[in-house]
Amino acid sequence: MTISKAIILSAGQGSRLLPLTRDVPKCMIDFNGRTLISWQVAALVANGVTDIVVVTGFRTERVEDHALQLYRETGARIRTVFNPFFQVADNLGTCWIVREEMDRDFIILNGDTIVSDEIVGKLIDGAEDAITVTVDVKHGDYDDDDMKVNRDKTGRLHAIGKRLLPHDTNAESIGMLAFRGEGPAIFRNQIDQMMRTPEGVERWYLRAIDIIAKGNRVGTVSIEGLDWQEVDFPQDVEAAKALTARWLTEDRYAK
Repeated sequence: MTISKAIILSAGQGSRLLPLTRDVPKCMIDFNGRTLISWQVAALVANGVTDIVVVTGFRTERVEDHALQLYRETGARIRTVFNPFFQVADNLGTCWIVREEMDRDFIILNGDTIVSDEIVGKLIDGAEDAITVTVDVKHGDYDDDDMKVNRDKTGRLHAIGKRLLPHDTNAESIGMLAFRGEGPAIFRNQIDQMMRTPEGVERWYLRAIDIIAKGNRVGTVSIEGLDWQEVDFPQDVEAAKALTARWLTEDRYAK
């Protein structure tokens, strides 16, 4: 299976990383000579994803200039779409801004998640459902900030959200999903419905997935044991630096 398109949600500032992100968008944080978004693009391109849409917001000019640089370096078609509502809307609004780009099979990737090329490959190969959520499994408690998942033995997702109770939680979303076949249209329609409500701008896009899962099969792919890192808090920055340093020693990605 192949998926050639990806949408990266990079509109946010990353206020929990201040003062590091005072003038630098989170996606532009440097990790061992390469920006966060550059690591993401490398993992996508390594798996044949050659059409990449980056949704920008905070310090959009810097991200736009960097996207042009990445296009020149990789040869992939890397484009930007500016979200003017990034300061007042959550990421459901970011998805709504770019909904017209959801026109064929695609991957959506949070702008603060560093993933290995293996993870992208595993998602593409395992995305057998219209919508597939990439999940990891912890051998311990899930914390309040984890996007918790309840799934059954067949891999079907039944619920997703930060407020799932411990006894209902058996995985966490890493912030990367695949949409195939009817998946893009199903997701696009759900986004549109939710954005027509007063609370739409306050919602996460994974709330849309939670609603869809109540009436449609949403699959999961486990990447347990593979390398990824969300960059949300100061300690995450150090963890991501260590992870990417190891990738460099392994010569995993050629610049």
